[in-house]
Amino acid sequence: MSALTGTRHLVWLVLRRDRVRLPLWVVGLTAITAVSARSVAGLYDTPVKVAGYGVTVEDSAASRLLNGTPYGVDTIAGITAYEVTALSGALVALMAIFLVVRHTRAEEESGAAELLRSTVLGRHAATAAALLVAAAASLLVGLLDAAVLVADDLPTGGSLLHGAAVAGVGLVFTAVAAVAAQVASSARGALGLAIAVGAVLFVVRGVGAVRKDALVWLSPFGWQEGVRAYAGDRWWPLLLLLACTGVLLALAGRLTAHRDFGAGLVQARSGRPRAGAWLGGPLGLAERVQRAMTLGWAVGLFAVGCLFGAVGREVVTLVESNPDIARVFGARLDDVVRGYFAFVISFLGVIVSAYAVASAMRLPHEESQGRAEMALATGVSRTRWALAHVLVTTVGSLVVLTLVGLGMAGTHALVSGDGSLFWPVLGGCLATAPAVLLVAATVVLLHGWRPRWVALAWAVFAFALLQSYLGDLLDLPDAVSSLSPFWHLSMLPVDDWDPVPALVVGVLAVLLAAVGLVGLRRRDLAS
Repeated sequence: MSALTGTRHLVWLVLRRDRVRLPLWVVGLTAITAVSARSVAGLYDTPVKVAGYGVTVEDSAASRLLNGTPYGVDTIAGITAYEVTALSGALVALMAIFLVVRHTRAEEESGAAELLRSTVLGRHAATAAALLVAAAASLLVGLLDAAVLVADDLPTGGSLLHGAAVAGVGLVFTAVAAVAAQVASSARGALGLAIAVGAVLFVVRGVGAVRKDALVWLSPFGWQEGVRAYAGDRWWPLLLLLACTGVLLALAGRLTAHRDFGAGLVQARSGRPRAGAWLGGPLGLAERVQRAMTLGWAVGLFAVGCLFGAVGREVVTLVESNPDIARVFGARLDDVVRGYFAFVISFLGVIVSAYAVASAMRLPHEESQGRAEMALATGVSRTRWALAHVLVTTVGSLVVLTLVGLGMAGTHALVSGDGSLFWPVLGGCLATAPAVLLVAATVVLLHGWRPRWVALAWAVFAFALLQSYLGDLLDLPDAVSSLSPFWHLSMLPVDDWDPVPALVVGVLAVLLAAVGLVGLRRRDLAS
């Protein structure tokens, strides 16, 4: 029996288990590219608008930090590539990281991998299966990316190059996740390590683009933009992506042979011999197990808020060169900055709801890992145990929203010298809290009554993201858009705050959570 015996069967098992999640990733990534390409063609339909865009982004530090070095932005094809390259690269990287860690270290922690290895299965079969599926998914995303760009009448050569670069980034981060899975002491640690590496490499590419120096070539995201799709079409940077993938996979294979099953090369720190009084209750335990995740989301989204705040002043210049952009923000020309922040606040509110869902997911995770059973054995009621996690999710969401608002409002005030929007922007972020908590409440509801369906809460987040980011471009009917809780809230700071929708959404969140807690008391625990 070789180390890869059984890989083919595990590939089918991974595809079977991800039969819903993986298609959602692939279709979602393709849809974002398709809609973005179509919207660019509609927004920049005259040479004057195209020229105005090029002048704006060429000298914009914020645009370079987010999207990289602009190449060929004097054409529709070049603008399309500039708008979608960074986003598609970041998302395909996340897809690969989540997929690889879920089917390697997370399987070891749950005990499923141990059961599989008790059969006729090679030592590296599980890792190889996860890598093969992640690599195939990345290639499929790249192929569909090129197909939708060609279908939008963009040059075939540049479209194929753009799709190949997206797939190449997916391959690199498939390998990054494989290395992280060998190093970190837990699945959460592996996810955090891989995502942190991706964030650092993204910032390195951005800083290199701002400074216009060779630093950009130290990042796979820099190699992705370095292919210069529609602006010279260079294929050789793809070799850097493939070479990096090969080196990292070889490293992961070597590290795999030097770690124990179920453990990483970096061992977890031993805790104190005696826990403090704070950890003696369910609230302290819930805060402890979610502390690292909350800190990571808070720091990351604070940085994102700072970036969006820094761009606020440049939106005026961009709209002056192309008034149609104001339509994207749903704003009047004389109020474009407020319209921009209303759009960004709604979008970032949806992103914060992803943290809220991830935080609420600790409930089913603690139950499946058996820690809930141990906590309940101490005499703590199910309701009190669950309420502790709900409270941590609620407070964590409010803290993250506050930091996003402070980052966005503070950097805008510093960059523009105009502090008049500080409190409206901060208040607008906090005003999205009812919708954020309603999305999180769906986790509590599903966990209480249908724990096997709890992953459907991510579908609620995905639809809210689609409606917020692309709803106007897709011209969704109100009946469909109203399924997102964010659609009902006031668009601050453009509109006046209406307390009625916020109150209704907030009450609905409380009701869903309460019904979920009732269900939790009436069913058996899974562990």
